Amino acid sequence: MLGATIGNILEFYDFGTYSFFAIQIGQAFFPAKDPFASLMMSLATFGAGFVTRPIGAIVLGSYSDRVGRRPAMTVSFVMMSAAILVLAVTPSYETIGIAAPLLAIFARLVQGFALGGEVGPTTAYLMEAAPAEVRGLAVSFQPASQQIAATAGALVGEILSLAMTSEALDAYGWRIALLLGAGTLPFGLWLRSALSETLHRPEVPPPVARPVRRSPAARRIMSLGFVILASCTIITYVTGYMTTYALNTLHVSAPLAFATTLISNTVGIAAALLGGWLADRAGRRHIMIWPQITALLMTYPVFLWIAESRSALALLGGLGALSLIGTIPYSAFYVSMAEGLPKNIRGGAFATIYAFAIAIFGGTAQPVVAWLIHVTGNALAPAWYMLVASAAGLCAMLMMPETAPPKTQSAANKRSP
Repeated sequence: MLGATIGNILEFYDFGTYSFFAIQIGQAFFPAKDPFASLMMSLATFGAGFVTRPIGAIVLGSYSDRVGRRPAMTVSFVMMSAAILVLAVTPSYETIGIAAPLLAIFARLVQGFALGGEVGPTTAYLMEAAPAEVRGLAVSFQPASQQIAATAGALVGEILSLAMTSEALDAYGWRIALLLGAGTLPFGLWLRSALSETLHRPEVPPPVARPVRRSPAARRIMSLGFVILASCTIITYVTGYMTTYALNTLHVSAPLAFATTLISNTVGIAAALLGGWLADRAGRRHIMIWPQITALLMTYPVFLWIAESRSALALLGGLGALSLIGTIPYSAFYVSMAEGLPKNIRGGAFATIYAFAIAIFGGTAQPVVAWLIHVTGNALAPAWYMLVASAAGLCAMLMMPETAPPKTQSAANKRSP
């Protein structure tokens, strides 16, 4: 469990750290007379990582279903670490010319491929390695690890920005942050080499879905899963936009704006684990549906409070509470989808659906919110997009089957009115 989760944290740290230093990376690899043009080229390179995610999901996800979860996770981890090492040590444009941006783009494409093949096999492994009665908590380490990685990246950026001058940070500070991720390769390989394989381990109790490739039940779960993952992706990336939103739209102080994202990420870690724990006790559907309804009802009032007061209490308390409630249902969904998919396609199917949802909706969520704010001039625009995403996710959750083991579901039924 520890090896799978830590490897996941390290990979998401590597992938996400780029976004924290997009300005510095743009200056190094994409120099331009206009700083905005340099930043946009850097962000476009960041977006290139989303393009190769579905390819990595299909290739490494299916590899995990044929050969094993551990080999797929190991290949993904090595590729991610190698790519970030290339990005960290590539000389600037001033030193090697056009080769610098080409190497940066290549590294991001490899990173996207590797991360696309990480989520499915890791989720399958966490579910298969855990006893039936604690599957929800075990699988919740998947979304929790992503929150941990985002928090770690933000803290590294904050520490470096405080410890170094702006000139040093622009020149080489961002390389230190990337090298911290690449330096974890030996540790991560050691952890994953000690993992036991779960692909051929019997499942007790057996999964709900029949182990037939592309069965109607599996196709239904995959379709519903895509909608729910799209909903989760939009909400996650809109929440990640809150620092920029607080600065550019609400015009609050920079420390408060950065604290908003930090609090949301920290609360998200606890909420993800709580969601998995509750799913083991109350069933998957209960913990998907009721918190999702609550978050749906909270979204507009919270954003109205934030837009009107622009206070620290509204930003930190309001968004913190919304992140807490809104994260819980997705941990229950992760284990529900993993349990509902046949074992012979579990890693590849989960990875592919996740990667396409991220590629389509993750790469567009923040530009859509920025565009909505620009054309309407309304500070409540993020709430509208989140409401649509939450409603779509709720509809799909209502149609998801219960996949909890019989004992868990029996207890949940007894507690239900």
